[in-house]
Amino acid sequence: MTSVLYFNGPILTMDAGNSTPEAVLTEGQTIRAVGSEAELRAEMPAGTQEADLQGQTLIPAFIDPHGHFPDPGFIRLFRVDLASPPRGDCLDIPTALERLRAKAAETPTGEWVMGVLFDNTSIAEGRMPTRAELDSVSTEHPIWVIHASGHNGSANSLALQKHGVNRDTPDPLGGRFGRDPETGALTGLIEGLSAMGEMGDTDFLIDRERFWAGFNSCRDEYLAHGVTYAQNAWATREMLEHFASLPADQDPGYDLMLLPIGELEPALTDGPDPLDWPGNPHFTLGPRKLFTDGAFQLQTAFLSAPYHKPIDPENPCGMSYESEEQHRFQVKKLHDLGYQIHCHCNGDAGAQMFIDAVAAALEANPRADHRHTIIHGQALRDDQLQQMAKLGITVSFFPAHVHFWGDRHYDTFLGPERAERISPCASAERFGVRYTIHNDASVTPTRPIHLAHCAVNRLTAGGRRLGEAQRISALSALRAQTIDAAWQVFQEDTRGSIEPGKLADLAVLNRNPLEDPDSIETTKVTRTIRRGQVVWAQEQ
Repeated sequence: MTSVLYFNGPILTMDAGNSTPEAVLTEGQTIRAVGSEAELRAEMPAGTQEADLQGQTLIPAFIDPHGHFPDPGFIRLFRVDLASPPRGDCLDIPTALERLRAKAAETPTGEWVMGVLFDNTSIAEGRMPTRAELDSVSTEHPIWVIHASGHNGSANSLALQKHGVNRDTPDPLGGRFGRDPETGALTGLIEGLSAMGEMGDTDFLIDRERFWAGFNSCRDEYLAHGVTYAQNAWATREMLEHFASLPADQDPGYDLMLLPIGELEPALTDGPDPLDWPGNPHFTLGPRKLFTDGAFQLQTAFLSAPYHKPIDPENPCGMSYESEEQHRFQVKKLHDLGYQIHCHCNGDAGAQMFIDAVAAALEANPRADHRHTIIHGQALRDDQLQQMAKLGITVSFFPAHVHFWGDRHYDTFLGPERAERISPCASAERFGVRYTIHNDASVTPTRPIHLAHCAVNRLTAGGRRLGEAQRISALSALRAQTIDAAWQVFQEDTRGSIEPGKLADLAVLNRNPLEDPDSIETTKVTRTIRRGQVVWAQEQ
């Protein structure tokens, strides 16, 4: 069993006291001891390897508290990247169509072509592509372009046909099919998860071979950024079966928490055809996932007051994805079954639906330490945070929005006053609500250092400081992606901090991120250690 002594650099443990010991001793997959270098040298076994940090900083490896692993791998290998600045370089619809056309040219007739990360708010035309435009790419391939948020997309005629949609198809609750206001003809736009169906799932068009190729690609990307634990936070049964195909005694080189779709329960676990789960220790079935609303970019996040510049006069406050009665039923069902619940709530009205549903479930069936969690919570108000503190509800914020869409929040989505407090981390601290921060990959790429920068400095892509009052310390931003992220999913006893007995999941940084927080973005991961082994190192 290999032992390693880490010394000669700052060590940020993220333990309860934020201690900074001189050295760390690992043994096999776990941390054996933390303390002074002299103490650990006296304790370390013969043959212990020495890892001289040479002034670099050791921290717990990062934890992704909300995302859709391995979707980034699927995008890299199998889909057409249509991201606009500041993430990509697709500036207009003709460029997007040309990229789709190139993919169609190398794709067998009849097979799907899928474009991803398209953002109508960043593209020159300010809209999604139309059915006619996608038909111009190909009428022999189903063409599907999904929005960067994952909450809508555009389809060509063949894709609409395969989806079973025609001009007489009614809009489902929480979704809609775009129609020409004069003729009623389908425009190709499909909005909302209920309308997109399987086309909105991250495993759409993914077979077993593609799944594992995408898994490996995504794993390597995350490890290169110091992330050793992540989530698939909307796992269909098909996605779960892909994960379950790994024998229980095999290590895939990565550890994950999987969040099954809440509506699948209890049939998924205890129905006539339950999921056959092999119990691989690297994949944990965690909270069940629900939704109340959509995305700000599409103005389908559900707000209590109208958008700053509404695009839909009939729904100026956005929309809920289900009725309050349906939502309360799902929350109570999952709560009574003993599951933790993670619920996507972007707008404050969407969040209130979940808060009220949790309050009702707890009144009927009190449960200590449930850790039900609001995901995103970007428009949470102070009165809601106070309610959450009383009810024991936690939240995972999305401060990457400050960089990627902050200028449009200010100018178009929310207006100056509400935009100043998107992802209100500092308010959550003030009211005693424990929180994490996330990238929601593939909505934004999993980059924990940049994410910390977004929460600490709150600078938009255009350079505006968006919400001085909501800035948090660098230490808080790191804890929100280490120990607090572990705590949020009941993993705090095994990971998230550098303490004896926990997994030896560590990251080495080129500088101490607590020094000069204004420059935290210049911090780089130089080494990633998973279960005691170096799994990624910066090339010298």
